Amino acid sequence: MVDGLARLAIAAGVSLDWLALGKGSRIPGTSEATAVYIADDYALVPLYDAQCSAGDGAWNEHCRVLTHLAFTRHSLRNKGLTPEQLSAIRVDGDSMETVLEAGDTVLIDHTRTQIEGEGIYIIRLDDHLYAKRLQRNFDGVSIISENSAYREITVPRDRIDELEIIGRAVWAAGWL
Repeated sequence: MVDGLARLAIAAGVSLDWLALGKGSRIPGTSEATAVYIADDYALVPLYDAQCSAGDGAWNEHCRVLTHLAFTRHSLRNKGLTPEQLSAIRVDGDSMETVLEAGDTVLIDHTRTQIEGEGIYIIRLDDHLYAKRLQRNFDGVSIISENSAYREITVPRDRIDELEIIGRAVWAAGWL
């Protein structure tokens, strides 16, 4: 039973003490005082171990929560974002340079699964996850890389159902 609770705590990104006993901090590695402050002023967004390629495509089928990123509730609200509809993943590859670099973290709004003008979206195509600029056109949808070494791909209208939009990238961060 303890083993099952431990696996559940890891999968949910909560502390085992909090899950099993209702004591201590809900968030692993924080004190109760910190957790209260986080709960009131900050939203915690899960960072998954899935990698999103900005190159040839990658997908980890059994992704798990690595940690949580803290965003002020105020800043998310100002952008019209709902914390429960957000997640974060890391970008791999160079096709979106200079907008996104390998190792950058992107925040995904999962409510935005339709193309709303031009923007950077996280998409699944042929079971691979990509960060790409999408643009609707007369022939279908253009999948565009920022790096000119990569060619533009068009998903024709009759195959548009094969393109799954996971969500729109709404924030990115990386090391300078």
